[in-house]
Amino acid sequence: MKPSEGQATEVLRLLKPFLPWLLLSAVTGIAAGASTVALLATINEVLHRPGGLAGGLLLTFIALCAVALCGRAVSDISTNLVGQRLVAQVRKGLAQKILSAPIDALERYRTHRLMPVLTQDVDMISDAAFMLASTLISVAIALGCLVYLAMLSLPLFGMLVVALAIGGTLQLVAQARAVAGFWQSREHEEHLHKAYRGISEGAKELRMHRARRANVFGSQIERTVDTIRDINWRAINTYVLAAAFGSALYFLLIAMILGWAAFQTMEPAVLSGFVLVLLFLKGPVDQIVGALPNTGRAKVAFERVADLSARFANPEPHLHLDRPPSDVRLGRSIELRGVRYAFDAPEGAPAFELGPIDVRLQPGELVFVVGDNGSGKTTMIKLLLGLYAPHEGTVLLDGQPVTPANRDDYRQLFTTVFSDFYLFEDLVGTGLAPTLPEAARPYLERLEIAHKVNVKDGAFTTLDLSTGQRKRLALVHAYLEGRPVLVFDEWAADQDPTFRHLFYTELLPELRDKGHLLVVISHDDRYFHLADRVLRMHAGRLHEDAVAESHQDSLVA
Repeated sequence: MKPSEGQATEVLRLLKPFLPWLLLSAVTGIAAGASTVALLATINEVLHRPGGLAGGLLLTFIALCAVALCGRAVSDISTNLVGQRLVAQVRKGLAQKILSAPIDALERYRTHRLMPVLTQDVDMISDAAFMLASTLISVAIALGCLVYLAMLSLPLFGMLVVALAIGGTLQLVAQARAVAGFWQSREHEEHLHKAYRGISEGAKELRMHRARRANVFGSQIERTVDTIRDINWRAINTYVLAAAFGSALYFLLIAMILGWAAFQTMEPAVLSGFVLVLLFLKGPVDQIVGALPNTGRAKVAFERVADLSARFANPEPHLHLDRPPSDVRLGRSIELRGVRYAFDAPEGAPAFELGPIDVRLQPGELVFVVGDNGSGKTTMIKLLLGLYAPHEGTVLLDGQPVTPANRDDYRQLFTTVFSDFYLFEDLVGTGLAPTLPEAARPYLERLEIAHKVNVKDGAFTTLDLSTGQRKRLALVHAYLEGRPVLVFDEWAADQDPTFRHLFYTELLPELRDKGHLLVVISHDDRYFHLADRVLRMHAGRLHEDAVAESHQDSLVA
């Protein structure tokens, strides 16, 4: 995978706020490098001066030491500041983009691709940022040394340039090959993360199936780990071999210079200065070469972060984290009028299309949404909730269209418990923050969970419960939020028969009698007669079933 123009733009956007600090780090780093080179020149001069280090030369030496020390310190501090702030900005920025991204975009990206970016790639950028100052100073020292060597002897400098050209070309080839390897390794990291999720979330199933367990470990984990190991081993060895060849070439160059001096008349100061600077230069050159593997990995990581950021660069409009609570109300109805939604076509299969959907829901109704798996129930619910924006048609609240400008306010009408729900520990009630434990206690007791869970410091004391009990806690959230519309997606599927009966015959009717609109996805056909309406989905189309006469009579009575 190669970085696109959009990714390059995103990288520049990430770095733009820190350009002044990077410039300060560069200037002070160059000053430190130049002072170090000047110190070498001063030492070489002292070696061939009768008076040694005395008088003005001593003051010059002290001043250069101070500049080198302060320049390095300021450069390191500036880069450290950039590194810390850059990583913090990337983490907060990615979190904001994920929170603001359209739900369907998040669903397409998948968690196993998302998490390595938020963890591994961001940490790699952090590590590279902290190396930046020392590498920059090494580059400055290397360039200063080259300038000083050119001033000492142009013929010897010419030999050095040839050697550096050979070594530099080798390093560029190594860099290209290694970065290609790092890209392959990074892509395999996503497969590994997916496998880790599988062995964590599917732990029970894997215990029950030895062949699958062996296959998951052997084919999905062991082979992927070995592949990553081998790719990284080859990529880093490319750097190692190039660095070893560069070191050999470096000492061969010193030998050639000493051989040149044996056949050519050369001033002792020139020869000693050349050899002294070359020996000193070996340290900065090794540091630059040693930083290349981390630089290559950081380049890949930066581009992956930029790719994720670019994918979520078009957030939902008017979705702001700092907006005040909404005062939107449900008066007469919520209506889906001519609503259509189509998914991207999977490879080798036709695209699933929902709609057109025409339905009107009112407060005080208990509505069941039923149908076979894959019929479009959940997609219709996501359109009703405003999680998906319809491709055609309109969602109306009390006759007024739900638009991008007010969609987030519209969503505040709903409390949901999805079949794949996520249970938050902290509770957010309407005006109940000071009295949350007391407010939650009656619901915990009614849902027969108070003996296991309490509320402390605004959060449940434990979530270490069965799936059915966790769903009861999600229902506590719904009670405390007190929103006008409650949507339950197969809520009763994990409950025991007694509590399932309680849910359908007591809890739902009580909530309806309080004026809530209740939308329930369910396969429990034995309770369909309790609904005011039954909406049946089939192949993306909506049909309304007739309500049982006995229930009609009870409503009339």
